[in-house]
Amino acid sequence: MLMTKRKPVRVGEILTEEFMEPMGLTQAALAEAMGVQRKHVNELCNDRRNITAATALILSRVFGNTPDFWLNVQRRNDLWDAMHSPKERQRIDRAKPLKKAA
Repeated sequence: MLMTKRKPVRVGEILTEEFMEPMGLTQAALAEAMGVQRKHVNELCNDRRNITAATALILSRVFGNTPDFWLNVQRRNDLWDAMHSPKERQRIDRAKPLKKAA
């Protein structure tokens, strides 16, 4: 897997800068469109909540893109975080590749 040294753009940054700001959406307006509490949107915008499959489906319906877009943003961040966490690196490095079956 190819991973860069540069940290990927966070979900909250993409949500606010690429979607909400150009559309003039407030967190309250987005929450209403999504059918969730404003706290849910606030936590997404401030990267205190991860994108789940259900949230990806909701965001894709609201913004007219795919759930894969939102899940891929989350996945890239999760992988980067795991690769750059000393604790997680230790766990990863302990894993031993299996030999090919005979």
